[in-house]
Amino acid sequence: MKEQYFDKALQFAIKAHRGQKRKWTTIPYILHPIEVCAIVATLSDDDEVLSAALLHDTVEDTDVTMEDIRANFSEKIAMLVESETENKRKDLPSDQTWKIRKQESLQRMAEMNDNDVKKLWLADKLSNIRACFRDYVHEGDDLWKKFNESDPAEQYWYYNSVLELTRDLHESNAWHEYKYYLNLIFGGIKHE
Repeated sequence: MKEQYFDKALQFAIKAHRGQKRKWTTIPYILHPIEVCAIVATLSDDDEVLSAALLHDTVEDTDVTMEDIRANFSEKIAMLVESETENKRKDLPSDQTWKIRKQESLQRMAEMNDNDVKKLWLADKLSNIRACFRDYVHEGDDLWKKFNESDPAEQYWYYNSVLELTRDLHESNAWHEYKYYLNLIFGGIKHE
């Protein structure tokens, strides 16, 4: 792997996420993009894809703009970051926009039909579903009360849609691990 952007992306992400914590925890937020990057590394050794993994939440969750990403990184990295960036509609309550944001994101991923996008998405959602499972073990379905969408059936719809849209990666351990957690958390829902 030629490391053209990786070190810069790591430093950029650390700076962008400085002081942030994961929701409902004291865990530094930067550990999530690092975990996503580690998962992507099991799927690709492409420096741009790994760099995008580190940067995937900078535009959505910090003051960084897509213009900042384009000015500092390649067009491919910018495309990958943008594929993961939701329009948060900050003028509206998050619980009222959750479904439309997820539908738009899933539609964008489906239309792009790009394996690097799918790798980034799978890694991000695997990191998230791992965190959900850790809480699910202790809280059960009460876990969803912390989210903008508290209906487990809606959460299942979203996570399962990601599974289906990343099916091209079904030979990877990451895809099977994601499916495993999906079944552990939502096993009862999908049969209703």
